[in-house]
Amino acid sequence: MKVFKNELIYFATALMFFTRIPVPFTIPYSSEIMNKSQKYFAWVGLVIGLINAVILYLSTMLFNLEIGIVLMMISSVLLTGAFHEDGFTDMCDSFGGGYGKEKILTIMKDSRVGAYGTIGIILLFALKFYSIQALGVAAPMKVLGIVIVAHTASRFISGTMIYTHQYVTDIDVSKSKPLANKPLDKMALVVGFISVLIAFTLIPDWRLILAFALAYLGKVYMGWYFKKHIGGYTGDCLGSVQQVCEVLFYLGTIITWKFI
Repeated sequence: MKVFKNELIYFATALMFFTRIPVPFTIPYSSEIMNKSQKYFAWVGLVIGLINAVILYLSTMLFNLEIGIVLMMISSVLLTGAFHEDGFTDMCDSFGGGYGKEKILTIMKDSRVGAYGTIGIILLFALKFYSIQALGVAAPMKVLGIVIVAHTASRFISGTMIYTHQYVTDIDVSKSKPLANKPLDKMALVVGFISVLIAFTLIPDWRLILAFALAYLGKVYMGWYFKKHIGGYTGDCLGSVQQVCEVLFYLGTIITWKFI
């Protein structure tokens, strides 16, 4: 019973950290709890994906596919408080306008959104919209499962960067400090990957494995790019990886459905 209670606390902590979904009970906080909650980051993606899929389905029934996608994207931003989107805009501004590690990290800490961030998020949203639209036209019901898998898989992939790369921001003032520079936790990876497998069962299509592989390659490239320019990753980098990998999963699905 105590083990179940602890795991529930870890999951609720992850839910509160990444979303604005209210939790109907008080949760204790500590660095240890925050660390252990990392195993449920992908599970939060599963929850968000399920909610978005329901909104897409209902909105499409009431209006049409295009309006449904826009309403789903709005719901995603509201659910997460634009947590990952904010990281993506900061990443665009810092790497687009900064030269050298110190300048990049300085811009990244600036709460203002510049031209690179504005252009980047507009293009990202456009690519996300048209990708989901193409999938929705090709397979009206399957697209619901794809949305769920994309949200789950992208958060799992983003979370792996905690183990594969070094955290480089001043962790003493970072909200991601408890997660920084963690030793490899195989059990956490297994628990996270289980959520990905559950999402895959909703739309059994082996070609989605290739889409997952493309998304992971995106993370590998971004990790290499971050390491080259700043020596590792920051919290904003994790958010940008999630957003990019989500879109890459949609694009990978389109490619595999078209040619395989």
